Amino acid sequence: MEKFKYLVVEGIIGVGKTSLAEMLSKKINAKLILEVVEDNPFLPSFYTDMDVYAFQTQIFFLLSRHKQQMELKQMELFSTNLVTDYMFEKDKIFANLTLNETEISLYNKIFDILKKDILKSSLIIYLQIDPERALSRIKQRGRLFEKNISLDYLKDLNEAYNQFFFHYEGSPLLIINVNEIDFINNEEDFNTLLREIRKEEKGMRVFLPRSSKLLK
Repeated sequence: MEKFKYLVVEGIIGVGKTSLAEMLSKKINAKLILEVVEDNPFLPSFYTDMDVYAFQTQIFFLLSRHKQQMELKQMELFSTNLVTDYMFEKDKIFANLTLNETEISLYNKIFDILKKDILKSSLIIYLQIDPERALSRIKQRGRLFEKNISLDYLKDLNEAYNQFFFHYEGSPLLIINVNEIDFINNEEDFNTLLREIRKEEKGMRVFLPRSSKLLK
């Protein structure tokens, strides 16, 4: 896996992308860059009233993510292996889902200017999960600003993610369905993912693992 200079882990809220990014960074001794979610002052209000607070929330995320991406480019100059729990382009998934026609027009103009600076990833790992499972995990972790997330929103988000990645060609892409595995608490499941991630293949591939507990 050491051949992957810049690994990106993606997926909807509650899928476990931050946990996997942390585990991978330790495994390959890479610099870990996590998306700063809690610092967005509009986020609690957004989950309460999306129509009113969507634009402010999205622009804050866009600028925050761009700032982090510029820091990634500096690290890359010094030959540092990188792992992140988000990709810059995913910002547009949320924007298209939540902004109205006037807002998305302005957003796209800003996005198109900023995206020119973005570092290309070596591999994107897209974690898929059923929205119902994701909502259960969100409730279990009990973040205050996430308490108003609805199942309908997660279903819409899941569909938007699938549409985006099924047509994505910007970097090698590994799609992993994690409904039947527990890579966080089961070392065998994590190692199963590692073996698949290490495969040197181009384009898009899909992996549907089952937990070692289910196979016994």
